[in-house]
Amino acid sequence: MSVLHDAVVREARTWIGTPYVHQQAAKGAGCDCLGLVRGVWRGVIGSEPERPPAYSMDWSEPQGEERLWAAALRHMNAKALDDAALGDVILFRMRAGAVAKHLGVHTSSGSCPTFVHAYNRHGVVESPLSAPWARRIVARFEFPTLEVC
Repeated sequence: MSVLHDAVVREARTWIGTPYVHQQAAKGAGCDCLGLVRGVWRGVIGSEPERPPAYSMDWSEPQGEERLWAAALRHMNAKALDDAALGDVILFRMRAGAVAKHLGVHTSSGSCPTFVHAYNRHGVVESPLSAPWARRIVARFEFPTLEVC
């Protein structure tokens, strides 16, 4: 695992136990799944590249727009679905035909893969990347590599 991937996994795990709070990104105080990824970005990369606009729980479903996917493409490196690595940001489609609107960080692999995510009514948890979750994955991204001068 690269230094960057290791740092992403470590940072994501420091968020475990943070309560679920819609539209928030504060470790220990509250976050949603996007807030978790934003917080990991701040912890590993630095300043966020953009602040998301206010968003509702339906996250652009009425318009059918893949806003979360588009934002990830603007700031992260897209990967092939079969190129799984620890530290990947995973984008999930929770229902067939719905927009993709859930994020997590891939934290372990092997026979029992896991991911950290902020889940309504559960807060930030590390969950098994079980078959029901894995079949919902629609995209994988990795954090950009920092350029060192």
